[in-house]
Amino acid sequence: MNTSKRRIFAGAIALTLIAAACGSDDDSGSDTPDAAETTDGSDTTDAAETTDGGTDGGDMVEISGTLVGAGASSQGAAMQGWQAGFQAEHPDATVEYDPVGSGGGRKTFLAGGSDFAGSDSALDDEEYEASIEGCAGDQGAINLPHYISPIAVAYNLPGVDDLNLSPEVVAGIFANTITSWDDEAIAADNPDADLPSTTINPVHRSDESGTTKNFTDYLGAVSPDVWTFGAIEDWAEGPGGGEGANQTQGVVAAIGAGEGSIGYADASQVSTLQTALIGVGDEFVAYSPEAAAKIVDVSERVPGRSEFDFSFNLVRDTTESGVYPIALVSYHIVCLQHSSQEKVDFVKSFMTYVGSEAGQAAAAESAGSAPISAEVSAQLEDAVAQISVAS
Repeated sequence: MNTSKRRIFAGAIALTLIAAACGSDDDSGSDTPDAAETTDGSDTTDAAETTDGGTDGGDMVEISGTLVGAGASSQGAAMQGWQAGFQAEHPDATVEYDPVGSGGGRKTFLAGGSDFAGSDSALDDEEYEASIEGCAGDQGAINLPHYISPIAVAYNLPGVDDLNLSPEVVAGIFANTITSWDDEAIAADNPDADLPSTTINPVHRSDESGTTKNFTDYLGAVSPDVWTFGAIEDWAEGPGGGEGANQTQGVVAAIGAGEGSIGYADASQVSTLQTALIGVGDEFVAYSPEAAAKIVDVSERVPGRSEFDFSFNLVRDTTESGVYPIALVSYHIVCLQHSSQEKVDFVKSFMTYVGSEAGQAAAAESAGSAPISAEVSAQLEDAVAQISVAS
């Protein structure tokens, strides 16, 4: 797809988010199985019963059995909405989702342990090649951006209701080079704040996390001299120090429990925590769907993938006014080909629902996320429609 079409697609996503309000987130050598297996060895996917002998985006298809997913905890609240809504339409169907984190979800999927993955990072080139080996047929997996959200930088500092943080300061805090709340670099961003001498406790994810990868991708892009570790999914590859917490909920809980703490989490799940404004160019920008949308608007799709793959290279170091650059695009990763019609019907039906107006409304209600536009929904539905039985 050419650059113009890429930008049109990204712009469509951006326009959707502008209208929405934000709530306060390897190795495979065998084919993906037709059905995930439970611990007792039973088949978790019963045959889908169709009334028309096939499926067209989920229309006229009766689905039964269980579809298994695993991955990003940032999608947790949205997934609850998707599960309830889909199962209301298909009472004999069950969608299971284990929020093990993005890295764990992709590994599980590539090893054949789940039917789809939820991930705050798209498959990288090596994982994409692994999906060609792991999925039925020879087309590999596609990334579907069904959930887009800012990553909030939340903090617990009584008496400091407003906090501005420049990119270099954010990087210094999480690289452990800025360790006190009254550091002169923080004071320079907040001349009117009464900053205490409290020790900073940076909270990070202890599990493999796509939120971590998105956050550290931002740090490396905006302040490479301070954050020298690049985009990492496992904090063990980073600077060490701080407090580790498991999954999004654990990070939010740790920040709330410890005065002087600061961390990063999907904005839909930060609840009542205070959140910082982030420096972009000459201004400080609060997180919002509108501001996060702008980072997608200036980004392009990853080249060299299937025409039905919608993964993005996000531009983190933009200085464009009003952009909130710490955003994640959370994907559903599915095989383009399966070895049975039953699995094709179930995957297509659920992914079509997730991207539909009803599915996006369910996610917005349960997670406060911004629904994708009708135009984007139609493009993703077209991609889902390509899922088929391997010949």
